[in-house]
Amino acid sequence: MSFRKQELDQPNILWISLEDTSPRFGCYGDRIARTPNIDRLAAEGRRYPNAFSTAGVCAPSRSAIITGMYQTSIGTHHMRTAHTNQHTPEMPTPYSAVPPPHVKTFTEYLRATGYYCTNNQKTDYQFISPFTAWDECNNQAHWRNRSGGSPFFSVFNPTVTHESGMWPNNRPPVDDPTDPDQVTLPPYLPDTPKTRQALARHYDNLTLADQRVGQILGELEEDGLVENTIVFLWSDHGEGLPRGKRWTYDAGIRIPLIVRWPGELTADSVSENLISLVDLGPTVLSLSGIDLPSHLQGQPFLGSEATEREYVFATRDRYDESYDMVRATRDKRYKYIRNFYPEKPYLLWIPYRNRHPAMQEMWRLHAEDKLEGSENVMFQHPRPVEELYDLENDPYEIDNLAKNTEYRSTLERLRKALDDWRAEFGDMGEIPEEQMVRQWWPNGVQPQTAAPIFIPISNSNLGMNTASEDETLTSPAIIQLHCATQGASIAYTTEANQQARWRLYTKPLRFQEGTKTLRTKAVRIGYKESEERSLTFTVNNPD
Repeated sequence: MSFRKQELDQPNILWISLEDTSPRFGCYGDRIARTPNIDRLAAEGRRYPNAFSTAGVCAPSRSAIITGMYQTSIGTHHMRTAHTNQHTPEMPTPYSAVPPPHVKTFTEYLRATGYYCTNNQKTDYQFISPFTAWDECNNQAHWRNRSGGSPFFSVFNPTVTHESGMWPNNRPPVDDPTDPDQVTLPPYLPDTPKTRQALARHYDNLTLADQRVGQILGELEEDGLVENTIVFLWSDHGEGLPRGKRWTYDAGIRIPLIVRWPGELTADSVSENLISLVDLGPTVLSLSGIDLPSHLQGQPFLGSEATEREYVFATRDRYDESYDMVRATRDKRYKYIRNFYPEKPYLLWIPYRNRHPAMQEMWRLHAEDKLEGSENVMFQHPRPVEELYDLENDPYEIDNLAKNTEYRSTLERLRKALDDWRAEFGDMGEIPEEQMVRQWWPNGVQPQTAAPIFIPISNSNLGMNTASEDETLTSPAIIQLHCATQGASIAYTTEANQQARWRLYTKPLRFQEGTKTLRTKAVRIGYKESEERSLTFTVNNPD
């Protein structure tokens, strides 16, 4: 590949975000995978085999990614907040989570420094994506839509590897389907034709995702942007197999992570450092030369501010219909899991999960008393209060060492690490969901962001009064915007059309001679957008 140099003060950054994907790529040693584009990306960059999500499902994980904060710290840990209550009417009404007022999508910090930020197009943050988060957020969003040579942060979300892609009615359109007899099943799944076919479909979907990755990287190369663009490829959590997705076992939280940074990262290199997906946002901000806000809980893993982790942490709470609470911590070798409801069965009622062919096989064979050995691990009862696994010798996490006295010191060390993490960052899993939502949405009503007001600053009005309907100002004129809602982000535009680009307000606006119309609105995460306000004003030359 030839790189054409593009000189920019800040690097472009491209994210390719997969769904429900464990590291089943050729570059990770998988012999069944057909992922040439992803493998080439790894050959040109660095692979991270010890990368993990903060939860085994998408929305809590993605909320941590977009905010740089753990989902249990900001109340986005239940999957989903926008649930339907057909089967469980006692649950809180569908809601948008309301993090503390200082919490932003980290993309706002990028936009404030001139980055053009696009998302194509999955959000799923446990709150409605604020309109201030992106310059574009739709299925046409692309760095190519920016004007001038501004740096960009662009996210693409190929949505072909989701758990539902393993269902029988979702046959992937590939020319050479994977042979089910060639796949390797984890030992806790029953080895049946139906289970093998499901995993084979997943491999085919990974092939489709790889083709999309190739298309995106090809567009980057066509535009001559490879040299000054840092590319990240990752998945929001592990694969959608039983005991994978929704769980804190490695099958649910270990994810692929590949970074290509021409001129900075050695090609075809591997880092064994522990990485958490909560670190992605802080890493991007650091690489962009932006000071990290002090409230962020992730940490950079690249660049001059990179910090090495000793542990990663993961959680499980209400997923769909069923409440649970599991917390886990992991170092490079050992995993510690704490079950807060040991009296509950592992397999709580989640009808969506039960549509998976492998799950149906597990239930069928369990009813027939035909499961053997490790295939029974999800049917043991009661759950152990604590689980401890040696991932080096037991990668499928079958042999629980929590009561093995030879591992007492390891158990106590990881137990303390989890307690310290919960104490430092807080754990809103301790708060009943209904109580949490009642505090956010009084009387079940979503709060609304206050509409911004205009404060003109000129020789005749030094910021003491708000603007009238038709204001006349003296050039040069400055207009300040103000919103009364704590933590709200304000945006503005001087365009009249409905497709106007809303710019993030970060400092008072300066205007020269002429008649202008300024539109503004505001939003706080979890709140309704404010009403839009507009001001038409004339700026006169004092001479």
